[in-house]
Amino acid sequence: MTFVLSEADYKGLGLQFNNSKKPDSKLPNSGTVHWLPAVLGCGYTHSLELLPGVWLDVIDKEFSQSWALKVPVHDHLVQITVLLSGSVNYDGSYPSLEPKRSYFSGCGISPGYVAWYQQSQHLQGVNIHFTPAVLEQMLADQSPELRQALLCYGDWKKAWFPKVTPTMRAVAQQIIHCPFEGATRRVYLQAKVFELLALQLEEVLAATKQQPASQLKPGTLDCIYQARDLLTVQIENPPSILELAEQVGVCDRTLRRGFRKLFGTTVIGYLTQQRMIRAEQLLREQHNTVAEVANKVGYTHLGHFAAAFKRQFGITPSECIAGQNVSTD
Repeated sequence: MTFVLSEADYKGLGLQFNNSKKPDSKLPNSGTVHWLPAVLGCGYTHSLELLPGVWLDVIDKEFSQSWALKVPVHDHLVQITVLLSGSVNYDGSYPSLEPKRSYFSGCGISPGYVAWYQQSQHLQGVNIHFTPAVLEQMLADQSPELRQALLCYGDWKKAWFPKVTPTMRAVAQQIIHCPFEGATRRVYLQAKVFELLALQLEEVLAATKQQPASQLKPGTLDCIYQARDLLTVQIENPPSILELAEQVGVCDRTLRRGFRKLFGTTVIGYLTQQRMIRAEQLLREQHNTVAEVANKVGYTHLGHFAAAFKRQFGITPSECIAGQNVSTD
């Protein structure tokens, strides 16, 4: 069975932990170690404030069972995440994070999401947060388009998922395996964090030049996110695109355009992603047949379901039941 925990649930489990996986001795002694609750596995997130408004997290966790964290709508800082191993799957609101795909988000309001973690995986990587003021100061002489994309005060944040280059991966490894001690260590980590920021900004700058800024109004954005939530809870018997557009108060053309801009896919593509994510969760629980899972996510034709599942994860439903990991290609 997969645990689905709220943030309050997770914090409630935090007093019981398995510290068999100790923090790397090369990390600074200062900062805070947040242990993974023992019921979920072992490991930690080591958090350190490198500079005012700049925080570094080093993540090293191993999961003894599959679980998920449900996160509500919240204010969001500027964030970079690069994983060296493991993956985090979402409820369709974001692409999966993995060693080949990083995450870079501007500040603003983050929609709610559910993050899914798989049993028996080793999650290792770095997570960096900046306050908007830090980035605003650095971008003072940059284009208005870049500043507007990254600094969405009071509006929905924008996020990018740059491919992890060998240089990005090397910098993340250097952060985790810092070769210095004492004061030199902190200076080194500061330099590496900003080097990683520069590499990510280069990718984002290229993306903002290629793609014009979203023309969706705040009210329309709310409608698109509402439509996404409706699809998520009605994956077995979803409304048509026209019905969905009518339910949230926009025309079908705006709905289609909004899904492409916000989620990078069509309405049907998003629905299929949701169905496959739910199907994988049900198959991993191992008390459902392939036919039962297909029916639960709205498929009446087993062949169509199996083909869609393999396109999404690179393995068949039967291989998933047998415990084979999904493809990260």
